[in-house]
Amino acid sequence: MKNILITGANGQLGNEMRVVAAHSSNQYHYTDVQELDITDEKAVFAFVQEHAIDVVVNCAAYTNVDKAEDDQEMAALLNDKAAAILANACKENKATLIHVSTDYVFQGDKNLPCKEDEPTNPLGVYGKTKLAGELSIIDSGCNSLIFRTAWLYSAYGNNFVKTMQRLTKERDSLNVVFDQVGTPTYAADLAALIYQIIEEDLYNGNEGIYHYSNEGVCSWYDFAKEIAVLSRNECNIQPCHSNEFPSKVKRPAFSVLDKTKVKQAFQVTVPYWKESLIKCIAELKKNVK
Repeated sequence: MKNILITGANGQLGNEMRVVAAHSSNQYHYTDVQELDITDEKAVFAFVQEHAIDVVVNCAAYTNVDKAEDDQEMAALLNDKAAAILANACKENKATLIHVSTDYVFQGDKNLPCKEDEPTNPLGVYGKTKLAGELSIIDSGCNSLIFRTAWLYSAYGNNFVKTMQRLTKERDSLNVVFDQVGTPTYAADLAALIYQIIEEDLYNGNEGIYHYSNEGVCSWYDFAKEIAVLSRNECNIQPCHSNEFPSKVKRPAFSVLDKTKVKQAFQVTVPYWKESLIKCIAELKKNVK
């Protein structure tokens, strides 16, 4: 039996890990800051050693892109230092770290999907601290799999899908940016992949960086339109430019991830984004979380 530590277990991906691993014969330990402060090195080392952890899945992160510009110290603490602490604990205890990163490590100024080995150039504090976390993990020498994902949403927590459901229900009209293009990612799909990797011991020999999002390409405008249609909300959604919503940070304009490597390594079929969105909205209709 394996022992698996899930950090950030109250977030979108953490909650989806709870669902997918509910009937596993392995022992999953779900922690958030109340149970384990991952910025506390002594606490992390003690937990990993005491519970004989084999795999750590780090779902914790500072994800508020705009707020990170003014809260650089906290963003660095959670996205970089905490990742380093987890990596070092894994190294010392011969455990594997599965870490979740982001498309924001790229500048996003190309019109081709980003591959794992392409040069990184984050535009803001969030992306910079997430990239620093990746490098800290690699520098630690621990066994690690880093999954860069994008536009994550779920039936849990706060996200674009829930926000658009609410706004398209409350308002007659809405403007949504069309000049930022990427691929939404249903957290349940990423959780299913991570779960498969753990349960089938696929992490041994497959260390490295991988890209995972759902298949296809859309703008935030397209995404919002589809959310409204599936939610049966009648709202006049209009496309607008990013500069109509002033922000402290510039976001990647084209942030599509190339998933060739992850599909080949784990023989996984990645769902199309609209198919996964249908599943998520059906889940939300069953039980508002």
